[in-house]
Amino acid sequence: MDQPRLFDDESEIRAIGRGLLDRSLPLQAWTHEAHLAACLWLLVECPEVNVDRDLPGIIRAYNEASGGTNSDTSGYHHTITRCFVAGVRQWLRRCDDSGLLDRVNGLLQVEEGQRDWPLRFFSRERLFSVEARRGWVEPDREYLPSSEH
Repeated sequence: MDQPRLFDDESEIRAIGRGLLDRSLPLQAWTHEAHLAACLWLLVECPEVNVDRDLPGIIRAYNEASGGTNSDTSGYHHTITRCFVAGVRQWLRRCDDSGLLDRVNGLLQVEEGQRDWPLRFFSRERLFSVEARRGWVEPDREYLPSSEH
C-alpha cells in the first residue's frame, strides 16, 4: 500500500473543496488525496450539494476549467467516482465524529482510500472501459457497498 500524502490542517481540505467548486484549484493540486478529501468535505460540510446528483457536473466543469477534457479516454470517470463516493460513505458510517482532518486522514489510510480500491469490485477491463467512464457499470468481481446515505 502506497503511503498517502496526509493533510496538515482542515483549512487545506476546505480550500481544496472550495477550489473544486469555484474551479480555482490548481490542476497539480487535484491529486487522488484531494479527490477523496473534497468528496468527504462535500458530504460532511456541504449539505446544499447533493453529491450523487451534483458531483459529476462539478468534476466535469473543473476538468474543463483546468484545461482538460472529459472524453472517452480522460477526465471524468463516472464508475470510479461512484465507487469512491460509496467508499467515503462507508468510511463515514464507521468512523467517529472526530474533526474533518482526522476523518480525511483516516480515510486516506484505510482500504476505501486506496487508489486501487475499485479493483476489488471491478476487473481492470470493465473498470477502464469507455462504458464505465461515461456511466455506471455494475461490478463484475464483488458486490459494492451502497453509496446511499
